[in-house]
Amino acid sequence: MSERLKGKRAIVTGAGRGIGRKIALMYASEGCEVLACDIDGAALRKLADHDPMIAVQKADLTTEDGAATLAVSAAGRFAGVVDILVNAAAIVRFAPIKEMTYGDWKTTTSGEIDSVFLVTRAMWPLLERSGRASIINFSSANAHVALKGLPAIAHTAGKGAVMAMTRQMAMEGGPSGIRANSIAPGFTVTEETEQHLDTPLMVNVREKLMVDRLGTSEDIGYLAIYLGSDESGYVTGADICIDGGATAW
Repeated sequence: MSERLKGKRAIVTGAGRGIGRKIALMYASEGCEVLACDIDGAALRKLADHDPMIAVQKADLTTEDGAATLAVSAAGRFAGVVDILVNAAAIVRFAPIKEMTYGDWKTTTSGEIDSVFLVTRAMWPLLERSGRASIINFSSANAHVALKGLPAIAHTAGKGAVMAMTRQMAMEGGPSGIRANSIAPGFTVTEETEQHLDTPLMVNVREKLMVDRLGTSEDIGYLAIYLGSDESGYVTGADICIDGGATAW
């Protein structure tokens, strides 16, 4: 790697698996100091064993106490300054609207909206001290278009909210040198999504693609590196689709 993030200090949430884990590893390989967070302590231990340069902090980021715990850990490790915040943590439940329970709705909106708000609010003073900080949130292709066969009523609400929140973060953060952007992935192969690879849903996924392959967590990681680096210093308030062209038509 080229050390495009050398000297930067990053928080990556949802780093126990999937896209968050890949971003934590790719950031570390680019020279970034990384504090990885997840609610799954065992997954974090595996991440730390894989790359001892990555520090870890277990926390439930759907709670104020959990977000505060992460902020205290970051302040101590990074001398009160955070340059990059990657809000990759999420919890989601899928069901058609007529079958979606209120409990699953609340679990999803808490896991996808509250966690972003709570962590970003807790980290804001540390980001302000950077003077050139970058917040990277995750919306979704499903915040732009519906996908036939995917019962995502709560997920679309959550990711649509994140997209709107990101624009407001960019507006409020601009005077302090804080940029905020969101990544909108299409179907991406991870430990969580592999279970769908042999289901009828994939027919609908594949027929929307302009490229002849599915997305990978590494694809998302490269975009996250760009958005975290100074190369993207003029990019803020953007929602960037990375979906093989699925939302383009």
